[in-house]
Amino acid sequence: MTEATPKVIAAATDGACSGNPGPGGWGALFRLEDGKVEELGGFESSTTNNRMELKAALSLLERLKDFSCYPGLKIRTDSKYLIDGFSKWMPSWKRKGWRTASGKPVLNQDLWQALDRARLSNVSLAYVKGHSGDSDNERVDQIAVSFSKGFSLDLKSEIKDLKLGNIGNQDGFDNDAAPDYLQKLFSRLELADCIARKGYALTSFELADLIGEPQIKHHDKKAAWRWRNWLVEPLDHGLWKLNYVKSVEMKSEDKKNE
Repeated sequence: MTEATPKVIAAATDGACSGNPGPGGWGALFRLEDGKVEELGGFESSTTNNRMELKAALSLLERLKDFSCYPGLKIRTDSKYLIDGFSKWMPSWKRKGWRTASGKPVLNQDLWQALDRARLSNVSLAYVKGHSGDSDNERVDQIAVSFSKGFSLDLKSEIKDLKLGNIGNQDGFDNDAAPDYLQKLFSRLELADCIARKGYALTSFELADLIGEPQIKHHDKKAAWRWRNWLVEPLDHGLWKLNYVKSVEMKSEDKKNE
């Protein structure tokens, strides 16, 4: 990194879970002093709200290792569990072999240990009350909740990947991050894979939003049809289901259609 590289000046994380335990999602974002922002998010099929809070912070800290942070940067979160564990309880847990004061094993120990390894000396956590008007907190909450419910959501990615920037342009390789439309496509394909694996049903509106085509095209379809690597099958009550089509099966079907 060079001195001209903009520093990270703000960051926020949040986690959500539908059921607790149940399907969960996490969201995070950070901002550079030049005004650019990057958003992160993810989904887990069976988890808890606390694990998603920890996962969000871990993913953000690991990403921030590639950047220079403004002195005293504070990651804003509405999880006192995350703040207390990261800032207060962890030294005692470590002294006791990752056990609590009552002698029980620390819950979510894998994530706590990963968070301990991911610490950045000039970055700490700060509490912000949820749904109190903090715009970054509201945004990461939206990301986390959307992922937990399996909804499609476009994440902002305005920041150049500094790892790629340090490689140099070799054999015509473009140092910039992938174009925005490809990043959005990647997010949609990941979400489609998750929906197919979990067997979730989609409304026509949700399906149209997922594949990026007008809803009207799917109203009258009575038979299964393929979208990319998935077979889209109609269900009762106007719902749809995605089933992954193996590449071998796809190639075989393509040959029949030649």
